[in-house]
Amino acid sequence: MTFELVWRLVGMIALSLVGARLGAELDVPPLTREATTLLFGMVGALTGLILTPYFTTRPARLARAAIMETPAETLVTAIIGLLFGLAVAALAAVPLSLLPSPLNQWLPVITMVAFSYLSVTIFALRAQDLVRIVPRLLRPAEKDSERSLQPTYIGSTKILVDSSAIIDGRILDISKTGFIQGELIVPSFVLREIQHIADDSNTLRRNRGRRGLEILEELQRESKAPVQLLDVDVETAREVDHKLIALAKQMNALLLTTDYTLKRTANLQGVEVLNINELANAVKAVILPNEVITLQIIAEGREPGQGVGYLDDGTMVVVEDGRRHLDRKVDVVIVRMIQTSAGKMYFARLDDTSRK
Repeated sequence: MTFELVWRLVGMIALSLVGARLGAELDVPPLTREATTLLFGMVGALTGLILTPYFTTRPARLARAAIMETPAETLVTAIIGLLFGLAVAALAAVPLSLLPSPLNQWLPVITMVAFSYLSVTIFALRAQDLVRIVPRLLRPAEKDSERSLQPTYIGSTKILVDSSAIIDGRILDISKTGFIQGELIVPSFVLREIQHIADDSNTLRRNRGRRGLEILEELQRESKAPVQLLDVDVETAREVDHKLIALAKQMNALLLTTDYTLKRTANLQGVEVLNINELANAVKAVILPNEVITLQIIAEGREPGQGVGYLDDGTMVVVEDGRRHLDRKVDVVIVRMIQTSAGKMYFARLDDTSRK
């Protein structure tokens, strides 16, 4: 029996009693008193059965979703703002109560509502600033030199995780290192998308979805950053990408993904995005020109005579005259490096010792 059904039954019983009592008090000819009581009782029971959820469980569900979507710092500062507004209104109520009637009756109430609304609004809108200011006020004074040497982490940063980042798997290794200073949040609609992929008839997609579920389980166990599965949905959007962007704007959160299209779309709408591919390209080791490395030529290049090999981190190296050394390890000299949308790519020539 669901919680909503329980409230339907309670509402049905309550309104049936109210209807029966009302029918017993009314005289509706040509019906008898017993028939009127029965009729009004049945109407009340039907009304309670149908309408009770619209006044109980459904408003509560909407309120719960709104609270879950609202950042914790915003909720705390809003409560503080409400208390502050009520305190100011209580102080103002004393002189206002001395005014002639009916002003002394209405103005204190109006002042309380106005101050409460303004205080909650102001404190909620400036929640981020207040969260940053309070620790500074409570902390003892420090020398500027000492303060400048201390790293600052924003532990309350929320990071929404896309399904592509979970299936990719590198987020698990990154989270284990402790570089992520924030809370990883996986919305329920992202989890449903991964489950849908895991149930796909296509073998490749099914394996990718199951890998995503395994990565998510390990992430909950081994991540140094907190991981939260958030039961929330965005009714105004249908696509998962649009839901993520809308939720990130509501929660003032970052977005973690490997999807380049999602990154561009989110940036256009003012959402900050962390792209794992860009991070991977940024931390690849830089090889300087004229540096000699050992490389295995595994494929032919586009141009005649070229050979192609890859570094340990997956960076492509195009070797001039490397085709004749296919499937062999040779020493090559890095000539230059170019940056592409897919990452770094090196051009090299055979080392003089390898030409012999």
